[in-house]
Amino acid sequence: MEILSWLPVKDLLLFKCVSKGWNQLVFDSAFVKLHLQRSSKNTHTLLTFLDDSLSYRRHCAIVCPIQDLFENPSSTLETLPHSYLPFNGKRSILGSCNGLVCLQDSFFHGEFKEYWFPMGNPATRVMSNEPPHIRINLSDYKYPFRLVYGFGYDEWSDTYQVVLLDNNKNKSQKLEVKVCSLGDNCWRNTFTCEAVPIKMDNRLRGICGAFVSGTLNWLAYPKSRAGDDERGGTKMNELEIFSYDLKKESCSYFCMPDGILEVSPNEAVLEVLNGCLCLSHYHENDFIVWLKRDFRDEKSWSKLLHYKNRPSPCYYTRYIDIICMCENDDVVLLADTGLYSKSEFIWWNIRDNRMEGRQIFDKYKFYLSSYDYVHSLVLP
Repeated sequence: MEILSWLPVKDLLLFKCVSKGWNQLVFDSAFVKLHLQRSSKNTHTLLTFLDDSLSYRRHCAIVCPIQDLFENPSSTLETLPHSYLPFNGKRSILGSCNGLVCLQDSFFHGEFKEYWFPMGNPATRVMSNEPPHIRINLSDYKYPFRLVYGFGYDEWSDTYQVVLLDNNKNKSQKLEVKVCSLGDNCWRNTFTCEAVPIKMDNRLRGICGAFVSGTLNWLAYPKSRAGDDERGGTKMNELEIFSYDLKKESCSYFCMPDGILEVSPNEAVLEVLNGCLCLSHYHENDFIVWLKRDFRDEKSWSKLLHYKNRPSPCYYTRYIDIICMCENDDVVLLADTGLYSKSEFIWWNIRDNRMEGRQIFDKYKFYLSSYDYVHSLVLP
């Protein structure tokens, strides 16, 4: 077991076909945890994007070696297989944790809307048989209604959880946190507090919580600007981070980084980069990224980059996304995309705050996002 725990997932999957005993060993819970502890971190990323090259638009997800992305991102995007159907189609990605990927799908049934959260492991190609799901009566909520959710892992209880923020039901001005663990068919109400006005960008990325250090985190408007008419004047420095602790089943608030600009929170979004909480936003044509290297330390925020973008001459709105960061934290890879217009990858040197190069890629692939990913044997 000691030697086997260092082997790659693809080799172990071959061994499990040798005999029933090998198969039991490979998926033994103790072995799976040991193998996960020894798996290389920050070597791969889960890259997601919208593909409009066919007659219909579909969500795609591919696991990319970070080194290949840095060496030739356009070629990597085109040549890596992304035909594993359970991760494509109309489903969107909710999050990735310990090699498990949680998807989100929804269906309308009259006045009800049903949400499903299937989970799968791209390395083992195993999907969950009975994914968490919930039915919402739309008449209980003010239109337009957006369900806010997140996906994470509670190490203390050894459970993978889908978390829902049930906001303003029946205009109660209350938020209920609902949790459903993998393998469980029921939702638990774990926490209730005053309603939290979650901040979302135009791509609705604020719906999904960023999972860091056992917590799920969302950008939120301050309570003093809870009304829709009052939020238009909110500045970046006034936003808050609403954080839910999966182990403690409690919530807390964090402030924005010291020194952040008093500007409009244009397309502000929380993500995870190399295991750290990452905050990005725009100011005019510039793209600014902050990184919180120690989640428990409010003073650990630092400005990662300030990309001075040139104005776009195209008609469609353009977006810049941070894709990955090299191991020595010297260079990040950005994706500058727009609908049906020239899209390009950008290498940005953090230490010198300058561009090192750019590379054009397929204009029919856009809205690129990435998630921390590790190959594992974890079963959904």
